[in-house]
Amino acid sequence: MQEPFDIEIGPINYSVFPEGNDSYTIFKDGKEYIQIQKDTSSIWLKMDYKTELPIFEEDEEVNAIGQAIENYVPEPEDKEEDEL
Repeated sequence: MQEPFDIEIGPINYSVFPEGNDSYTIFKDGKEYIQIQKDTSSIWLKMDYKTELPIFEEDEEVNAIGQAIENYVPEPEDKEEDEL
């Protein structure tokens, strides 16, 4: 499973925690913000906290976060850390 990572969209930093099956929990300003899931190649859906079902309405911020997740490239591990 993929490790958590950070993304930046404009001036906002988000922490992304992969949950599996193209689902992610997103933190903003150190607090749990939303859960999102990939629907199609360009559409991401926000999940309802109570029912855990997708909310089928287009959300620009959710799609921007999803695109940033897709474009994220993990940084290579430091070789020095591996040697410790």
